[in-house]
Amino acid sequence: MTVASQDTPTTPAAPAALETTVVVSWKAPITFGVVTLIAIVLFVFAGHGGEAVFRLSPAGDALQLPEVTLDATITAWVSVAIMAAITIASFLLVRARRRISIWYTIVFALVFIIAFLTWAAAGADTSTIPVPGLLAGALSLSVPLIFGALCGVISERVGVVNIAIEGQLLAGAFTSAVVASAVGQAVLGQTLGLIAAAAAGVLVSFVLAAFSIKYFVDQVIVGVVLNVLVLGLTSFLFSQVLAPNAAVLNSPPRLERLPIPLLSEIPLIGPMFFRQTIIVYIMYVAVAAVYFGLFHTRWGLRLRAVGEHPQAADTVGINVNSTRFWNVSLGGAIAGLGGAFFTLGAVGAFNKEMTAGAGFIALAAVIFGQWDPIKATLAALLFGFASNLQNTLSVIGSPVPSEFMLMLPYVVTILAVAGFVGKVRGPAAAGKPYIKS
Repeated sequence: MTVASQDTPTTPAAPAALETTVVVSWKAPITFGVVTLIAIVLFVFAGHGGEAVFRLSPAGDALQLPEVTLDATITAWVSVAIMAAITIASFLLVRARRRISIWYTIVFALVFIIAFLTWAAAGADTSTIPVPGLLAGALSLSVPLIFGALCGVISERVGVVNIAIEGQLLAGAFTSAVVASAVGQAVLGQTLGLIAAAAAGVLVSFVLAAFSIKYFVDQVIVGVVLNVLVLGLTSFLFSQVLAPNAAVLNSPPRLERLPIPLLSEIPLIGPMFFRQTIIVYIMYVAVAAVYFGLFHTRWGLRLRAVGEHPQAADTVGINVNSTRFWNVSLGGAIAGLGGAFFTLGAVGAFNKEMTAGAGFIALAAVIFGQWDPIKATLAALLFGFASNLQNTLSVIGSPVPSEFMLMLPYVVTILAVAGFVGKVRGPAAAGKPYIKS
C-alpha cells in the first residue's frame, strides 16, 4: 500500500454534483383532499339524479355543435374518481419531494366544475346550461380583474406592493364616465374616456409612488389609505355632482361589440373571445405585451432586477427609484383602463362602489399566478367564472342557495391563494424601500 507524502502532487477529485433543494408544500395535496371529500358528500350522497344538458353553440350560429347530455350519477362517480386519483398522485409527488405541475390543478378544477354544473343543473327547473353564455359572461367579469392583475404584476415585480388597485379601478371608472358623457359624441367620447381613465389610474399611482418611494411610507398603509380616499371622493362626487346631472355627466356611450370576421364564427370560443368590445381586445394586447416585455426585453430585465436586488441594479447604473416610479405609474394606467370597462363596456353609468372589491381579487390573482402575467390572467379568468356562475345558476333555477352563490367567488379566491398555490416567493425586494447608501 503506497501512501502519498504531502509533497506528492495528487489529482484533484472531480467536483461533486451540485445538489438542488426542491421546496415542496403539503397545502395543495391537503386542499385536493378536502375538496374531494366535499365533492363526495355533495355529488354522491346529496346528488339529485337526472340529467344535465350542455348547449355548446349560441342560437343563430351557422355552425351548431351538438348538445352534450350527462347523467348526474355517472358524472358524479367518474369525477370523484378522477379527483381522488389526482389527490393521491399529488400526495405521492410531495412525499417524493417533487413539484406538483400546474396541470394537476387545472384538470382538478375542470373536473370539479363539470361535476358541479351537472349536479346543479340536474336538480334545476331548466336542465340546459348555455355554455357560450356562461363563458362569455365569465370573460366580461374577468376583464377588470385581468387589467388589475397586470397592474399588480408590474408594480410588485419592480418592488412596490400595490394595494391601491381597487382605488385605481374606481378612479378609472369614475373619470371615464364623466369625460365620455361630457363629450357626448360616441367614438370621440369613448376614446377620450379611455384616455382619461388611464390618466386617473396614473394619478393614483403617482400618489402611491411618491409616498412609498420618495418618502418611505409603508406601502401597504399608503395603498389602503388611497383606496379609502378614492372611494370617499367618488361617492361624494357621485351624490353631489353626477346624480343631479346624470343626463350630462353620467350617461356615457357604451362600447359596441366588434366581431372579428372568421374568428368570431369558431364554435364555442368564437363568441367568447372574438365578439367583444375594443377594450377587451386592448386587454389581449396588454397581456401579451406585458408578458413579452417582462421576460424578453431589456425593460423587463431592468424591472425585475430592481424588484429582486435593487442594490445590484444600482451598481450597474440603473436608477432604482426612477424605475420604480415610472413602472408603478404604467401599472396605474393599465388598471385605469380596467376601471373604464365598468362604465363604458358593462354597466353604462357610474355607481357608488361599483368595483365591489375587484381590486383585491385582482391582487389575489397576482399571488395565485405567482407574479406571472399569463398565470395571473388565468387566475383572474377563474375568479370571473366563479362570479358569473351565480348568474347562470339563477337563470336555470338551480336549487343551490343564493347565499352560497354570492360567496362563491370569495371562497374560490381563498381556496386558490391559501390552498392550491402552494409555496410561492414573491419578488425579494417587494415592499422594501430602497435607500441609496
